[in-house]
Amino acid sequence: MTRPAGILRPYRPEDRDALFDICVRTGHEGGDSRHLYEDPDLLPNIFAAPYVVLEPELAFVVEDGGRAVGYILGTADTASFVARYRTEWLPALADRYPAPVPPQSPSTPSTPAEMMTGLMHDPERMVLPELDSYPAHLHIDLLPSHQRYGYGRRLMETFLGALHARGVPAVHLSMLTSNTPARAFYDRVGFHEIAVPDPGPVTYLGRSTAATPPR
Repeated sequence: MTRPAGILRPYRPEDRDALFDICVRTGHEGGDSRHLYEDPDLLPNIFAAPYVVLEPELAFVVEDGGRAVGYILGTADTASFVARYRTEWLPALADRYPAPVPPQSPSTPSTPAEMMTGLMHDPERMVLPELDSYPAHLHIDLLPSHQRYGYGRRLMETFLGALHARGVPAVHLSMLTSNTPARAFYDRVGFHEIAVPDPGPVTYLGRSTAATPPR
């Protein structure tokens, strides 16, 4: 199989459409989420766009053929990011994505869109005492066509290096526990599990921002 000719570089504003596309096409346990959400911008407006707006210096992409095919992004300080998200990002989305009304019956299931909109309106969920020693957090996604070629590791090394240069000691992420391929990748690049009470369907992982372990 021919290795894709991807290059790693900082995010640019003209990458926005590709960023949204990557987020949607990897948004369901690492796979395509387009069948779950009527509004294709919902997931990117929670998990991608606020980071490139509020902390663009910590956003990097893999480009192939003139278009981004993967990204890593995040924040150096989760508590500060949450505060800015609440005051600077969320107000512009509130009319388009009203906070969901709690179901009248506990047995009434929420739709995927309702669950994600609930997350959008609750950024404070990201601030947990168990994560205090891991102030930064990140999101990383690659299209399937560019997975298993080392681009994920290179993105991670670049992001960790940027954090380390700022004096940020450690970083965390959350992932769906059911996404076993993602967990295998994070294990390979040095992440370990962080115990969090009642984590629900997600697992929290963290690691130092020092150099990644060798292949």
